[in-house]
Amino acid sequence: MTTKLFGQKVQRTEDQRFLRGQGRYVDDIAVGVGTLHAAVLRSPHAHARITDIDVGAVLDLDGVHLVWTHDDLTGPMADPLPLLIPHPALTHGRTQFALAKDEVNHVGEAIAFVVADDRYLAEDAVGRIRVTYDLLPAVVGIDAARAADRLVHDDVPGNVGARLEQENGDARAAIAASPHTLSLDLTVERSASMPLEGRGTVARWDPDVGRMTVWTSTQTSTGVRAAVAARLELDLGQVDVVTPDVGGGFGVKINHPWPEELLVPLAARQLGRTVKFTEDRREHFISSAHERGQVHHVEVGYDDDGRVLGLDVEFWHDHGAYTPYGLIVPIITSTQLLGPYKPGAYRVVFESLYTNTVMVTPYRGAGRPQGCYVMERTMDAIAAALGKDRAEVRAANFIQPDEFPFDQGLVFQDGRELEYDSGDYPASLAKLKELVGWDDFPAFREEMARQGRRVGIGLACYVEGTGVGPYEGAHVHVETSGKVKVATGLTTQGQGHATVFAQLVADVLGCRFEDVEVVTGDTRRMPYAVGTFASRAAVMSGSAIHLAATRAREKALRIAAEALEASVDDLEIVDGVVSVRGTEASIDLGTVAVLSNPLRYAFDEASKAATQFSVGDPGKPPVAEDDEPGLEGRDFYSPERSTFASGMHAVIVETDPETAEISILKYAVVHDCGRLINPMIVEGQIHGGVAQGIAGALYERMAYDDSGQLLNASFMDFLMPYVTEIPARIDIDHLETPSPLNPLGIKGAGEAGVIPSAAVFASAVSDAEQPYHPGLAITAMPISPSELFDLRRRHPATPVAQRSRDHEERP
Repeated sequence: MTTKLFGQKVQRTEDQRFLRGQGRYVDDIAVGVGTLHAAVLRSPHAHARITDIDVGAVLDLDGVHLVWTHDDLTGPMADPLPLLIPHPALTHGRTQFALAKDEVNHVGEAIAFVVADDRYLAEDAVGRIRVTYDLLPAVVGIDAARAADRLVHDDVPGNVGARLEQENGDARAAIAASPHTLSLDLTVERSASMPLEGRGTVARWDPDVGRMTVWTSTQTSTGVRAAVAARLELDLGQVDVVTPDVGGGFGVKINHPWPEELLVPLAARQLGRTVKFTEDRREHFISSAHERGQVHHVEVGYDDDGRVLGLDVEFWHDHGAYTPYGLIVPIITSTQLLGPYKPGAYRVVFESLYTNTVMVTPYRGAGRPQGCYVMERTMDAIAAALGKDRAEVRAANFIQPDEFPFDQGLVFQDGRELEYDSGDYPASLAKLKELVGWDDFPAFREEMARQGRRVGIGLACYVEGTGVGPYEGAHVHVETSGKVKVATGLTTQGQGHATVFAQLVADVLGCRFEDVEVVTGDTRRMPYAVGTFASRAAVMSGSAIHLAATRAREKALRIAAEALEASVDDLEIVDGVVSVRGTEASIDLGTVAVLSNPLRYAFDEASKAATQFSVGDPGKPPVAEDDEPGLEGRDFYSPERSTFASGMHAVIVETDPETAEISILKYAVVHDCGRLINPMIVEGQIHGGVAQGIAGALYERMAYDDSGQLLNASFMDFLMPYVTEIPARIDIDHLETPSPLNPLGIKGAGEAGVIPSAAVFASAVSDAEQPYHPGLAITAMPISPSELFDLRRRHPATPVAQRSRDHEERP
């Protein structure tokens, strides 16, 4: 009997290839003679009308094959790019053109497209194009958008693209009747995911068979396929999209199609040559997508125990110049803000605003870090006002384990009820307090103070909707060699899918783990899929693969039972061999695959056993009426609603009394993603998320000036933490509350590490500073040393605090 792989820390099979430099990314495709290269002219202005584009200096340039502006595009290619997720509240949705028509609305917007013999020549040609602009005033930031004295789009009054309100109970009445009330104003700055591989697209048109093949660095190969087919007026069956290795996505590559994903295939078809585009880093900064920028106002009413009786949240979301991904980010903030709590009544309303900055699409966490930050800052404020322990106040508001499934009375991002499936938040909190040493911290703080060091502790809780629909599918095929080929349509960006999916198949099918090969993101292998985002891969594709492997197993046992003249109930599959329990009778899984496909021709030794003269009952058809040849399983998983993972983070920080530098002394995570397929991979996801969360909490922001120029559009200026800023050790504990919504009992884990980071650092830094600067509150993130220093100046030390400081400074 083999060991079950589900739940085991199986080493990632893909790492050897990556670590040896054998990964194959889009930029590795079609590098050779005959491939043409594209470059894009981008707007240097945030807001301007285009009055003239002169490409005369480029048209006759040797080595230049094509120059396009919007005037050169026809049919669907000349239309605005699709609004991918329409919503009734999005009353003024706007999307960009593949190449700007008449007006540009952010720095970096694509204006002209050049294809040449090589990228150098294409870049030179781009530099020769002359564009005449009529400059317009730029709208930069939420305050400017709300002021609305300037408009991003002339036909969008007030710069408001959408307004959405949801309410469960009468929150304002509950607040008015509460014993205590508080108001908070909280801000989160813009930031952006920075995958090491930017955008890239290669396309090849085969006129002999009328097929387009596109390789692109995307999180949704089927989405790109549909967009290319629609805009190039091809049948879906004429387009294949292949997603090779992807060097990180984090949300920015779920938007599709990017202009280049349409322009490159169109050029390939027109020129009859392979065409390639690879984005450079500056292009990624100024023309890809950002996230996070929101301003929030909170009104809360609560009782003497800190229980929230009414919560009213209003916030403003900066969605940039266009809304191709709809309202997903602010909807998630507005619903996931509630976390593990059950306020007596809740009202939330947001406005999604246009600005002359690059558009917003989900970035790892996708609106949840902002929501968690708002709710957890509110919990901290209640605790401070009541003089209670922060953990105690949170516990007073938890949904209890016997209350699941718990309906929050709202509509989630997928249009379904916001109903939590399972969880045990009190147990998570108990684990977290133990892991971080919550109850021992006061003594630690006193000891540190005696050494002249100031420390603080913070905690934050979250719930994450994962496994969002609508569906994913899988195909499992047992080869005659006994190897098992698995195909799923979603893409992979380094999460370890090949490993965890192989674990699932090996367990169900009884084959060797090493015999399972997983292919993702190739529409030729699985044309029906949605994509990889929102912590959905394991839940959605994992469940589909489990179901498909179960179908293949059922067929294998049925065929083997006939061959072995035994009952299906007496068979087992171990290490790729089907055997009759208690006997020596057995048959290899590969041989079962041979028997599954009755043949006319014996083209090799294995197929001799499968000719129509050798297989099956001569009194029956070689392939039964309700069967099909081959040992395969194919199935789809489509859940009623999302499943909800949860977790809690705690951090102990030290703030330098002089420089305001913030150092991390301890970081602890308790996470519940249901049953763990591979604990090591889950912990890797948490590690990566924590690193990205630390970046967002302490370092990263998109710094625009008032004219809409991004001032830090390079890795020299955009601060990302090095490994030296990430704690060498992150303490992790797990809780497993299985989800009842899928056959594996699992929930997603991909964004767990990043969601509570802003909240937990705001809590800890405030805690460190409060004894010395009473009234100092962290209300805007990220928090840098210079901003903390400035906060200290605005909240001078009281005499008592000064005496403590004098104490610190004693030798």
